[in-house]
Amino acid sequence: MSHPYVLLSAAVSLDGYLDDTGPQRLLLSGAADFDRVDEVRASVDAILVGAGTIRADNPRLLVNSPERRAARVAEGRPEYPLKVTVSGSGDLDPAARFWHTGGEKILYTTDRGAERARALGLAADVVPLGPEVGWRRLLEHLHGVRGVRRLMVEGGGLIHTQLLTQGLADELQLVLAPLFVGDPAAPRLFGPGSYQGGRLRLLETRAVGDVVLMRYEPTAPGTGELPVAADHHWLGLACDLAAQCPPSDTAFSVGAVVVAADGTELARGHSREGGDPVAHAEEAALAKIDPTDPRLMTATVYSSLEPCARRASRPAPCAALILDAGVRRVVTAWREPDTFVAGADGSGVLAKGGATVVVLPEYEERAKAPNGHLAGR
Repeated sequence: MSHPYVLLSAAVSLDGYLDDTGPQRLLLSGAADFDRVDEVRASVDAILVGAGTIRADNPRLLVNSPERRAARVAEGRPEYPLKVTVSGSGDLDPAARFWHTGGEKILYTTDRGAERARALGLAADVVPLGPEVGWRRLLEHLHGVRGVRRLMVEGGGLIHTQLLTQGLADELQLVLAPLFVGDPAAPRLFGPGSYQGGRLRLLETRAVGDVVLMRYEPTAPGTGELPVAADHHWLGLACDLAAQCPPSDTAFSVGAVVVAADGTELARGHSREGGDPVAHAEEAALAKIDPTDPRLMTATVYSSLEPCARRASRPAPCAALILDAGVRRVVTAWREPDTFVAGADGSGVLAKGGATVVVLPEYEERAKAPNGHLAGR
């Protein structure tokens, strides 16, 4: 199932702390950055904080600008984004400002936590997720039931750590404040965990008053059947490449990207690339990589259309080329229809060869778009 776009937002000191240990919240940002955060809040469908943040900071999580709220209403959206919190125990103060300001609120909790939350009379939609709170199920509910497309996560550090280590964060917006905390008892942004390897991609850096905003996105592919945020990025790129194909009445337009385990792009390709009328996307991409490159063994191939199992133009179909290259993970958007080959099952060929195939159907329409002229054939 689909997830929202998950944006992590945090401000830290130069030595990586979210706060100090004093009785008052340490203000790491200035007026200019608070206004930037207000702008981001106004752009999203929901804002999430953990129960610990509600207990420690008692936040309101509002869009403060009347102009931004008015713009949301003019666009047909609620004046305020949905406010979301997570608590396994359901033990939260019903007098906290979180419940009594802004628009709708939702609490995700466990079955037992839901009983406690309802007994406390919390002013929120209480959603139990079973014996434990699972992030994937939470995000699926937000997207599928509440219609959340963009989610801003404002803390705390444990939640940021969990979302990153589980590969569920699409973007990190990190503000670096020009001060030190130096107290080992103070909370840090990220804790220990099994983070994905590789370097994050820097999307933007700019000064906002006396702080610096840095925006990053993960690049490392997943390693199994469960997709991670970077899988969405790379498959989206494959769909964009499909739109670059010279149109054809006898073949699909497909884009493909080969990505190493650390998030390094090894090659990309698209159908009929370089004027070759029978070139397939995966074939074009793999041809650009040294076949002895050891990174192929742990790489992922992203293809907007399921790699072909049979083809008339050349003896080796793309599913076989992928397996022969040593790649054992493929992410695709669209299963091949019977337009040109009846009973195509490239995914089955890959699976029999020991490869993991992940299908992200939310990208199917993007993958189909460059092939609209083939509809009904």
